[in-house]
Amino acid sequence: PVATPARSHPPTTMIRAVLSALALAAGASAFLSAPRRAAVTARPRATDISMAYRVGVVGGGPAGACAAEALAKAGIETFIIERRMDNCKPCGGAIPLCMVDEFQLPPEIIDRRVRKMKMISPSNHEVDIGSTLKPHEYIGMTRREILDGYLRDRACATGATPINGLVSEVQLPKTKDGRYLIKYTDYAGEGNGGVPAEIECDVIIGADGANSRVARAIDAGTYNYAIAFQERIKISDEQMAYYEELAEMYVGDDVSPDFYGWVFPKYDHVGVGTGTVVNRPAIQKYQNGVRERAGARIAGGKILKVEAHPIPEHMRPRRVVDRVALVGDAAGYVTKCSGEGIYFAAKSGRMAGEAIAQLMKGGSRLPTEKEIIDAYIKPYDKLYGPTYAVLDALQRVFYTSNAAREAFVELCASEYVQKVTFDSYLFKKVQGNSPLGDVMLLFQTIGALFRGNALAEPDEPYYNPTESLKRLG
Repeated sequence: PVATPARSHPPTTMIRAVLSALALAAGASAFLSAPRRAAVTARPRATDISMAYRVGVVGGGPAGACAAEALAKAGIETFIIERRMDNCKPCGGAIPLCMVDEFQLPPEIIDRRVRKMKMISPSNHEVDIGSTLKPHEYIGMTRREILDGYLRDRACATGATPINGLVSEVQLPKTKDGRYLIKYTDYAGEGNGGVPAEIECDVIIGADGANSRVARAIDAGTYNYAIAFQERIKISDEQMAYYEELAEMYVGDDVSPDFYGWVFPKYDHVGVGTGTVVNRPAIQKYQNGVRERAGARIAGGKILKVEAHPIPEHMRPRRVVDRVALVGDAAGYVTKCSGEGIYFAAKSGRMAGEAIAQLMKGGSRLPTEKEIIDAYIKPYDKLYGPTYAVLDALQRVFYTSNAAREAFVELCASEYVQKVTFDSYLFKKVQGNSPLGDVMLLFQTIGALFRGNALAEPDEPYYNPTESLKRLG
């Protein structure tokens, strides 16, 4: 167990939605030639006589790593707790171009630069998008084990102390300015099967994903969730050549009743997957549908890894309680329609870390709940709240029936839609809109919906009243 140092107390909404709809998260990558080593675990010092307040970051993905880096950079004593230092979360792995510059990501962690996407409708009508991209523009494809490890190592190099542990319980303070007690299983050391340990912290950032124990401890509220399922499949060199700079997205009730299926290029293989909220028990059926639709392009491939994970469908009712702030998936920062979460995880982690560091003034004072909300939650919601709302509306319109999905793919052929879509995704702001283009798109949308209703096959019914009511707490 870790000893605790003593301390003193110093009108176009739908049109915009259509424009943003194609800001699709895609992505992937592959394994590097050499396996990644887990970060060296340093332990909190039992003899530390520092009087400053400290922060515990639970979770070492993009959200936790970026939060820990911001805190450590400001001189705050910071601990980052992660169970698996080589974690590879099931995820498309796509990151927008702006993230590469904003987070100073080195080129070697970008496995592929996707410049083309193929949208495939329920009737297998294909539309190629990407012609509006400039030569230097691309969607970066990463492997989560590589991206997460890089960000986590950078946070530790900045001064955060890594703890290789699995958090089992977070106990709330018993007094107004008391410390939080984090209990965890310590896996430091070779062949360590895990021993009970604990650490006290004054502030906590919960970055521990959809099943967040931190969120549960502060009663942050429940949310609905999707199941994301992915197989990493090794295919031939000839088949991989087809996916050199290309990602595929499939829509139809055979691949998901409320999302999409994908084939994303990894480093030396492809990620093939799908997701659903409304019919989670049938996820394997939908995965088979994606493989059938991809057909010969992935035929004969060898399955390297099967992955599944819950993905939040909306923000938590409470994201800050007292001196605990949630970020990333723990807060519910995944967009509807596209399923994008990496950028918003990293951004929310950095914003929370910077806000809390500024409020703590080098670790000399404790922030209040209101201060954290004003400095972190309100600016984040102002920046990205409209994006979540618009993509939620889009998913409700275009992902609920085969007719709407046919219309969705038809609209993807519009050069105007493609330009605004990629600008919105790559740079996280809508660019190049014109009133005339918006009006034309409105009429195109209406026409596409009429044609979709006339041509599409009806959706296959499903029934799962019990499973659909389950929530993550």
